[in-house]
Amino acid sequence: MAASDRAPADRASLLGLLIRHYDDLTRRLTRRMGSPAAAQDVVQDTYMRVSSLTNVPDLDNPRAYLYRVAGNIALDHLRAESREARRHLPAEALDGQPSDHPGADAVAEQRQRLARLNAAINDLPERCRAVFLLHKIDGLSHAEIARRLGISRSAVEKHIIRALAHCRDRLVD
Repeated sequence: MAASDRAPADRASLLGLLIRHYDDLTRRLTRRMGSPAAAQDVVQDTYMRVSSLTNVPDLDNPRAYLYRVAGNIALDHLRAESREARRHLPAEALDGQPSDHPGADAVAEQRQRLARLNAAINDLPERCRAVFLLHKIDGLSHAEIARRLGISRSAVEKHIIRALAHCRDRLVD
């Protein structure tokens, strides 16, 4: 590395370094991105990013810093191109691709399980159901439930254990 590449890093010296290494950086980015025009865009974006720095960090290797900034910008460009390409794929190209959404059969099964859970909760004795719902739905602690209902903390724990066992048994059947 040339001694001039180790000069103190301020915005003007970084920009000068970028201009001196323009050809090498463009060649590297062209190989990475597959397009000279895209590589030139990335170098220009790198120039803009460096010129907008308000505080230049203390750098041991300003050239490596510039190449890292350019590499990160190139990666952002490649990701954006990939997202754009997926957005414009024909519907036929997506057939057979995994979906983030559950299938109709999974939705129906989960609705049935939810209905069974709701029925199991409704079958609980009133005090047990109230404790269970305050804990699982409202998110209250055992101590808060005990205070609110005027029962011991131990009774709260027993109600929750009983409700959980009841619901588990009803969902397994």
